[in-house]
Amino acid sequence: MHRVAISSYATSKFRKESELSLFELACQPCIEILKQNKISKNKIDAVLLSTCSSEQYSSNIICEMLDINPKIAHRIESLCNSGTNAIVSAYSYILSGLCESVLVVGAEKARCPANRLVWDISRGSFNFPVCWAAMYARAHMRKYGTTEEEMATISVINHAHAEKNPNALFKRKISVRDVMQSRKIVDPIKLLDCSYTCDGSSAVLLLSEKKAKEGTDNPVWIKGIGQHTVGASLNKVTLHDITTNRATKIAAQMAYKMANIGPHDVDVAELHDAFTILQILAYEDLGFTEKGKGGKFFLQNKMVINPRGGILGCGHPLGATGLAQTSEVAAQLSQKAGRRQIKGCKIGLVHNIAAAGTSATVIILGT
Repeated sequence: MHRVAISSYATSKFRKESELSLFELACQPCIEILKQNKISKNKIDAVLLSTCSSEQYSSNIICEMLDINPKIAHRIESLCNSGTNAIVSAYSYILSGLCESVLVVGAEKARCPANRLVWDISRGSFNFPVCWAAMYARAHMRKYGTTEEEMATISVINHAHAEKNPNALFKRKISVRDVMQSRKIVDPIKLLDCSYTCDGSSAVLLLSEKKAKEGTDNPVWIKGIGQHTVGASLNKVTLHDITTNRATKIAAQMAYKMANIGPHDVDVAELHDAFTILQILAYEDLGFTEKGKGGKFFLQNKMVINPRGGILGCGHPLGATGLAQTSEVAAQLSQKAGRRQIKGCKIGLVHNIAAAGTSATVIILGT
């Protein structure tokens, strides 16, 4: 089977809010990719935009602003895992032979219509994401003895990583005490257990194996992909064990099988940490540790998690998040992550979920 490579990647600076339009945000990392890549912009076959914005004809507008005339241009939306869904679509376009090069860009404004799930009546009046995060946390604490301090440590570590990331929204160290004393939002979730929706964008350029070998010195290959959807509403998640994200487990198994690796072969991972409890669940559901032991997994030193600062440290522009995660892993594998560089990493994993974990994407990258 032919391979697909990530040849270039770029991420904008994340901000709480900016005066830039969605389209201006989207163009920022694309311009950087066009500058750094040897491929001519008139050789880009498709432009895919990942966003939860309600802007119409948005991918085509970006094409015009960048002066690109691709065969294919359209938007992809799947809440918080829109970005990885767009990457999977780009991968499919290339593998099918329809395209040899696809520019994938994610962009979001902080004031996004996807910040509340008002359509899901199973959530009742509790339609803010923090409400279901609290349910996950309470269930895990009851069943496995996970503590609020363990969740707080996740935030501390990710904020420390974000200090080395020039694009991160937050760049100050915090302590477990800071997290524990921050304002309680929904018991037991506190302010510093939560990510922050913001303005931001990120982009990657995918190439066919032939194009990658022509124009890239050190391509990063997509080794494995797994995706699963259990539905859309919270009741689909709570039908099963609420201490496990079933979509993540199934997606991970698919990705590992396709890549022909196991979880302990992964050197670096970007996990979906929109809330601290989600990173603990991801440790377990991705097979990095045994069920119930995710609260103490941060003590291990074999694998680096969320080196860019994760969603907690970087901020969460929904449509851009999966692309920013992928860009970070690609940078690490290319040995181009600067101050954040992890020595000797060869296999990386991206984990991206949406809407209480009703859908999940896992992508494995390798050199």
